[in-house]
Amino acid sequence: MKLKIAIIQFDIVWENINENLNIIESKLALLNDDVDLVILPEMFLTGFTMNVAKSAILIDGEEISQIKKWAQNKNVAIMGSLAIKMQSKVYNTAIFVEPTGTISSYNKRHLFRMGGEEKFFEPGDQRMIIEFQGVRILPLICYDLRFPVWSRNQNDYDLLVYMANWPASRQKVWDTLLSARAIENQTYVIGVNRIGDGGSVYYTGGSKVVDFKGDDVVNVNTIKLDTEIIELNFDKQNDFRTKFPTYLDADRFKLLP
Repeated sequence: MKLKIAIIQFDIVWENINENLNIIESKLALLNDDVDLVILPEMFLTGFTMNVAKSAILIDGEEISQIKKWAQNKNVAIMGSLAIKMQSKVYNTAIFVEPTGTISSYNKRHLFRMGGEEKFFEPGDQRMIIEFQGVRILPLICYDLRFPVWSRNQNDYDLLVYMANWPASRQKVWDTLLSARAIENQTYVIGVNRIGDGGSVYYTGGSKVVDFKGDDVVNVNTIKLDTEIIELNFDKQNDFRTKFPTYLDADRFKLLP
């Protein structure tokens, strides 16, 4: 069981939805037809802004319709997070758009209080595991990375994905925690970060793929717009988990809302 994945690390133009749509469209146009899944950073249309009046869009709005068209035309699933308005509330929402037009969503659980995110966004209260081409995917967002309980693999997913706007000042934390989440959960972990300046916060990327043993498979350590394509073999991961099943001895717990 394999999945070919493209991770797109780019300089998100601050609070400019149309310009970011153009950037993403140009990157998608360069992809070969054999890519199964494209992963974008957190809040990929605006950057990590608290200006929800300007950044929040509707799940059935024209921006999502455009993403659905890309997914259909390229026959590829597209995942990333956006500020989504639902009735009177706004969520930092990861969307997973399949080529069929089906959309799954996850609302970020852990809001970054040091940036005031909890003042403008509502927290999510449940995880979402998506099954795509036989692979079970758990999407999480940025600050979620710091909370291992929320990321725990109870043998219910095969791939853990973090979409982020993780600043350069905490790059070492990003690298360390991605490896830790991969090792403790015995799973492939993908972290997709942005680059450039966003609201006077500087980002250096460092998007990476870590395997189930904690080894880097891809590490985009250059400060540039980049698309990396990697094919992950989940049969190898399953074999490793069968031979070294640490999850069988994991502490049992129940997540509360």
